[in-house]
Amino acid sequence: MHPALSVIFFTTLSGAGYGLLAWSGLALALAALRGGLPLAPEGVQLAGVVLGLVLSTVGLLCSLAHLGKPARAWRAFSQWRTSWLSREGVLAVATPLPALAIVGLLLWMPSGATRTAALACLGGLMLALALATVACTAMIYASLRPIPAWRHPLVLPVYLLFALLTGLALQLVILAAVPVGPDPGRMLPALTLSGLVVAALKWLYWRAIDRAPQPAARGAAVGLPGREVRVFERPHTEASYITREMVFEVARRHARGLRAAAIAGLAVLPLLASAAAALGWMPALAASLLAALGLLAGAFAERWLFFAQAKHVVAAYY
Repeated sequence: MHPALSVIFFTTLSGAGYGLLAWSGLALALAALRGGLPLAPEGVQLAGVVLGLVLSTVGLLCSLAHLGKPARAWRAFSQWRTSWLSREGVLAVATPLPALAIVGLLLWMPSGATRTAALACLGGLMLALALATVACTAMIYASLRPIPAWRHPLVLPVYLLFALLTGLALQLVILAAVPVGPDPGRMLPALTLSGLVVAALKWLYWRAIDRAPQPAARGAAVGLPGREVRVFERPHTEASYITREMVFEVARRHARGLRAAAIAGLAVLPLLASAAAALGWMPALAASLLAALGLLAGAFAERWLFFAQAKHVVAAYY
């Protein structure tokens, strides 16, 4: 498949934004068990919700750039019973509602048991909606049978883990920027371990798609299953939408380099940031920023490969 930059920015930025909203919602829900949050962590959660809303909104706007006629995007909402794309759109519109309500409560409602209970309910709802939106995004691709690489069972969990991982990295940056609050340096090893897990899962995914057999022979593509068919002339003389979007080849050396870059961003840079913070060579804010930038860069490289290495069965014909 042709790796459109608009879709790559959409999946990377919106995934990080929804992951940040999910962590913020979980923190607000758990805070109810402690009787509320002190002032500094409240500011952390407020910043997390606002940044999550900004990133998810920017990501969704990037996705509109891939549409032929963005003004008609509203029509996708009507097919939510059968379309994962439509379900994603509905949930993407619903998720900001509890997030905006949380912002209003944190800014203008005085502290008390009522506000704590409301924040807990809204936080749990925001957590569920954010993760459900990411899951629908993953299912858009995982449900496409003509692209076998996207039917792999790791597609959905890896999408969710990428969102949670990049969202947690951004949450640590916010924590490090607040002078009073938990020390994010103590959480960097957990972030590093999570990055290693995601990198290992991506390696298993890449290994599986490399070893997967050709999904369809050329004979089956032209209606002659079981027969050897040789192409001596292209189906048409000029490029078309199918050849531009559905048939895309990435050089093996480029794929290896991008896989190495993705692994470096997911595992190596967070490990270096965690070690530098633990040894005192780097302040917590700088280490958190390095880890977050590495994870976002690794996610971007992984998203590019996710599309570039997905072979549509129509390629057997063309």
